[in-house]
Amino acid sequence: MTAADFIEKIRNNEIDIVEHTEKIIKECREINREYNYFNTISDELALKQAHEIKKLIKNKDKSVKNKKLLGVAVSAKDSICVKGVESTAGSRILKGYRPLFNATVIEKVIKEGGIIIGKTSQDEFGFGSFSVFSGFKIPKNPIDKERSCGGSSGGAAGLAKKADFPHISLGESTGGSIAAPASFCDVFGLTPTYGRGSRYGLLDYGNSLDKIGPIGKTCYETALLQEAIAGYDPNDSTSLNAQVDEYTQVIGEPVKGMKIGIIKEAFGKGNDKSVEKHVNDGIGRLKEEGVKFEEISLDLPVKYGLATYYMIATSEASTNLAKYCGMRYGAFEKLEGSFNEYFTKVRSANFGDEAKRRIIMGTFARMSGFRDAYYIKAAKVRTLIINEYKKAFKKFDALVSPSVPILPPKFSEIEKLTPLQNYMMDIMLVGPNIAGLPHLSVPVGYEKNLPVGMLLTGDHLQESKLLKLGSVFER
Repeated sequence: MTAADFIEKIRNNEIDIVEHTEKIIKECREINREYNYFNTISDELALKQAHEIKKLIKNKDKSVKNKKLLGVAVSAKDSICVKGVESTAGSRILKGYRPLFNATVIEKVIKEGGIIIGKTSQDEFGFGSFSVFSGFKIPKNPIDKERSCGGSSGGAAGLAKKADFPHISLGESTGGSIAAPASFCDVFGLTPTYGRGSRYGLLDYGNSLDKIGPIGKTCYETALLQEAIAGYDPNDSTSLNAQVDEYTQVIGEPVKGMKIGIIKEAFGKGNDKSVEKHVNDGIGRLKEEGVKFEEISLDLPVKYGLATYYMIATSEASTNLAKYCGMRYGAFEKLEGSFNEYFTKVRSANFGDEAKRRIIMGTFARMSGFRDAYYIKAAKVRTLIINEYKKAFKKFDALVSPSVPILPPKFSEIEKLTPLQNYMMDIMLVGPNIAGLPHLSVPVGYEKNLPVGMLLTGDHLQESKLLKLGSVFER
């Protein structure tokens, strides 16, 4: 059943929303035993919301007619705060933390009738491309359990594929954490323009980079959730006060005459040939619909994107994670010794190796004597990268590249990768994230029963163009 059909049946009281929610909670537990997609299943909250919706329907409340997500199950990445539900961002240092408030996106989902079913697994604070750097259980690919879901929103993408009930995931991206797992799990993943929605209530990785976005089995469902969560929030000074498009209205619209630039540097050395083959097939599919293509050189994002991203992201992470010291929330140890001794003990015991690596890198880049050479220089290169993208969008509606250069790897293969090889997985994703540009990963085929994703990148606030193009692959 499609989300649209399901919502209509709920409105017409053809499905008992409480019974339905009880069934999907049971199914989520069964899925989780095998695939580890949830860090927490919020059964009490979900059933409470289901009862509230049932009451509205019974009383023929007029608000029911306009709720975009009526009765649809929505999962939230573990870094998005849900009131009263353990929210750890995948880190042991926040074990036991239950926020006293909802993130703005959660408030919006609930207002639109969505039912929050739980918190999905991820790399600790978003530090990874494979969801293996977690303080808890590692999610498994829904197509092959020996392989990664991608990261850092691995549980979100895995559940979006595996769930056979109407469901959409809330993911979050700093440097590729929506598009990468969407590619590995054969689903649609939209990373919106930076500021298109609120970050209030997000456990930060990098403040100038973080974006909350939807992951769905279909392009329509992805558009539906984005429509629900987008918009200005006075609680977030970085959110944009701009009109929100009706994203679902563009699904299935003709794309004839649209022009897309093929990023030359995104193809060739470093890519799995089968990935390129299917991305080229995806380009061919759009050509059949009348889309025009032209090769374009985009040197700066590919050549300098990774270095720029990791300088900025780790510097901001170093600052953001300084507050996790075992004093206010989460992990706690017996108070003894000096401040430094206590904080060192708590942080050493509860941060994972990758979190420690990024804290150290970021702290070094911000130190006196190094800040100008690293952080400030990276910020200047970021401006150049943005300018290069903006120049391209004077000519093109979107740009195309592979989402990820490889097929979903086995966990045994990931164990052999160096930190640098791990970071290289996001080579085509860091550019749009640095520039705050919207990008959509769309499924374009299978190779050896493993999915391939194609990345469509658009200009700021042009999510509608990407969703219109993406809906071609839904048909």
